[in-house]
Amino acid sequence: MFTRALHILMIGILMIACSQQQTSDSQTAASCLEDAEAALANDSIRQGETLLRKAIQLSEASEDWHTYYIACQRLAEALSQGNPEEALRLMKQALNIYEQHPDNERNNVLLLDYAGTYAAQVAYDKEGSFDEALDFIHRAYDIAKKNQMTDLMCQTMTSLANIAWAKEDYRQALDYAHQAESVATDNLRQGTLQVLARSYLSLNMLDSAETVYRQIQPGDDVHLAYIVQSNLAKIALRRMGATKVEDDIDEAFGQVEDFYYQALEQKDQYYQETLRQEMENQQLEYRSQIYARTLLIVIIAAAMILLVVVLALRYRIRMLRQQRAFEQSKLENKLLVQEQEKRQLQQEAEHQKTLLHQANEVVAFLQNFILERTEVMKKLNQSGDSLIYLSPHEWSEIERTLNAIDNNRFANIREQYPAMQEDDIRLCILTRLGLSNRTIGNIYCITISAVQHRKLKLKKDVFGETNPDITLEQILKN
Repeated sequence: MFTRALHILMIGILMIACSQQQTSDSQTAASCLEDAEAALANDSIRQGETLLRKAIQLSEASEDWHTYYIACQRLAEALSQGNPEEALRLMKQALNIYEQHPDNERNNVLLLDYAGTYAAQVAYDKEGSFDEALDFIHRAYDIAKKNQMTDLMCQTMTSLANIAWAKEDYRQALDYAHQAESVATDNLRQGTLQVLARSYLSLNMLDSAETVYRQIQPGDDVHLAYIVQSNLAKIALRRMGATKVEDDIDEAFGQVEDFYYQALEQKDQYYQETLRQEMENQQLEYRSQIYARTLLIVIIAAAMILLVVVLALRYRIRMLRQQRAFEQSKLENKLLVQEQEKRQLQQEAEHQKTLLHQANEVVAFLQNFILERTEVMKKLNQSGDSLIYLSPHEWSEIERTLNAIDNNRFANIREQYPAMQEDDIRLCILTRLGLSNRTIGNIYCITISAVQHRKLKLKKDVFGETNPDITLEQILKN
C-alpha cells in the first residue's frame, strides 16, 4: 500500500512538471508578433526586434506561414534605415515563404514593392545595378494592374519613379510620376505629387515644379512642410541665378543627412550587440529556470515522501497506543483553531489591501480631476494637431498644480538636479501629464522623432538611465 502511494505521488509530480513546461511554451507566433508591434510603437526598438526574431522562429516551428512572412516584413522595415542589405535579405525570405504558401494578392504586391525599394536602396548606396529592384517593382505593378488594385498601382508606379530618379533618368521618372498621379487615391496623392515635383525640378522645369509643390498640403506633417518650403526656396534661388547659394545649401543638408545616417548605423550596431547579449541572457535565464524548477520538484517530492512516512508512523503508533487518542485529538483541534485564526488574519490583511487600493484609486481620480479642470490642460486637450503656445504663467501654473498633487515632485527634481535646464523640466512636466509625442512636438514645433530623441537624451544625460526598455514616464513615476 505504501509503495503504491509513492508511485501515485511520483506520477502526480511528473504531471505538474509537464503542465508547467507547456505553460511556459504557450506563447504563439501571432501573439509574439502583436507584442513586437506594440514594443516598436512605444519606441522599444531592441525589444521589438527581439520579439520579431522570436516570432519568426515560433512561426517556422508551428508552420504559421502567414505570421512568418509578416514578421520578416516588419523586421525588414525596422532594419531598413541602418541595414538595407539585411532588410533586403529578410524581404526575399518573406517572398520565398509567400510564394510557397500564398494567401492574399495584396500582400504579394506589398512584399514585392518593399523588396524593390530595399534593393534600390542597396543599389544606390553601392552605386550598383537597379535591375533587381526594377524586376521586383514591375512584378508588383503587373499583379496590382491585373487585380485592379488602384492604390497599389499608384504605390508601385511611384516606386518606379523613385528608382528612375535615382538612376538620373529624370524623363522616365516624370513619366512614371504622371502615371502614378493619374490613379492616385487621396491618401497617396501627397507623396505622388512630391515625386512629380522633384522630377520637374531635376529637369529644371521650374514653373511646373512650383505649381506642383504649391498643390501639396502638408497639414501637420512638419517634415513634408520642410520639403515643400525648402524646394520652393531652391526654385526661387535658381530663377535668380544664385547657383552658388543653392549648392551651398545642398552641401549643408547633405552633411546633415550623412550625420543622420551615420547615427542610424551606430544605432543599428548598438541594437545588434545588445540583441546578442540579450539572447545570451535569455539562455542563462532559461537554464536557471530549469535548475530552479528541478530543485523545486525534488523538494516537493521529498516533502511529500516525508509526509507519507510521518502519516504511516502516526497511524501505527495510534493503533498501538489507543490511550493517546484523546491527546492527539486535542492537538489537532488546537492546530485547526490556529489555522482558522491564520485564515482570519489573512482575510483581514486582504481586506486592508483592498481598502488601500481603493484609496489609491480615489487619490489618482482626484489628481486627474484636478489636472483636467486646470485652464492649461483644457488648452492642451482642445488644441488637436495645431501648434500650441504656453506662456510662462501657464507653465508656472501647471507646475504648481503638479507639485500640489504629486507631493512636490518637480520641486524635489529641481532641488536634486540644480543644473537641469528649464526646457528639460518642462519636457518632464509634459511627460508627467501623459501627453503624446505629437502634442509635445506641437508645443516645441519639432517632429515626433525629435521629441523621442530629447526624451532619450534627458533620460541618459540627466537621470543616468541607460536601459532602453525603461521609459522617461517610468522614471518620473518612480
